Amino acid sequence: MYDIAARLPPIDVLRDRCKALAVLERIIDGGEPYYAYTRQWGDDEAALMSNGSGDEWAVVFTAQGTFIRVFDHESPMTPYRDPDHELWPGLLDGVPPVFRPQVEEPAFGDEEGQFLATAVLWRHAGDDRWHTGENIVFPPSRGLYDTDPDGSGMLGILLDDIVDRYAEFAADYYEIEVDRAAVEHIVAHRPLTDTVVRALNPSATIEELGNDVALIGYPVETP
Repeated sequence: MYDIAARLPPIDVLRDRCKALAVLERIIDGGEPYYAYTRQWGDDEAALMSNGSGDEWAVVFTAQGTFIRVFDHESPMTPYRDPDHELWPGLLDGVPPVFRPQVEEPAFGDEEGQFLATAVLWRHAGDDRWHTGENIVFPPSRGLYDTDPDGSGMLGILLDDIVDRYAEFAADYYEIEVDRAAVEHIVAHRPLTDTVVRALNPSATIEELGNDVALIGYPVETP
């Protein structure tokens, strides 16, 4: 988590990347999205990831800043390791009061309203870095390749090599080779065109995607 916190981009860049992922998902697969974005998360906006197998992350953009919650259901830091579903010690240490509503958000909890997370990060608007709970003692490694005990590695697709990471994701998840120039176009947040849409999905059109893309808040080329 500390490594991810040091490498995540500023809030504005992160927001654009989250929107880009949502647009890419909508173009390639019109079904239940792996990556989504809504501008109607109460008074806030949110980027959401769900792999359908119990792993999730959410990036909530508020007027005060941004709050990130990650939940890896197989993590040794899962609250389900504890009969009372207690969070890993230190996970919420230092979370500012302005982000408490996110900790109390029902969508991020279990049936009893207990907040579920294995990694938490936050950043105030105008701040120069991301923050996490300090002095978290991570569980011992379970093997040579166990380098991500809290699941924060799932945020890696939001780092500076997002184009490469999305291409790898699409190859693995959708078993397709995406048009890298089209992915770069969307990641750069340039206005969406029919040419770009068809490069990613020949059966899709900008007209049929228009409303969904507008709801995400991504720019579309005007006729």
